[in-house]
Amino acid sequence: MATHIVMDHSGDSRHRFDPRDADAVAEAERRFRQLTGAGFTAAVRTAAGESRRIDTFDPTAEETLFFPRLIGG
Repeated sequence: MATHIVMDHSGDSRHRFDPRDADAVAEAERRFRQLTGAGFTAAVRTAAGESRRIDTFDPTAEETLFFPRLIGG
């Protein structure tokens, strides 16, 4: 199972999908485009435990993290 982890002011929400299920992958790609279009930064975790920013949907990524824009005052 692959997971999209969406961070927000209240914590995070997790959306799991099976990368072998075409319908689930299509929904995950829609979520990716919607979130990045709204200004979220997408990143995948590397084998070293660090994060690497991505600009395109990767259905093979085990975890994709979405960070919202920072709002300053």
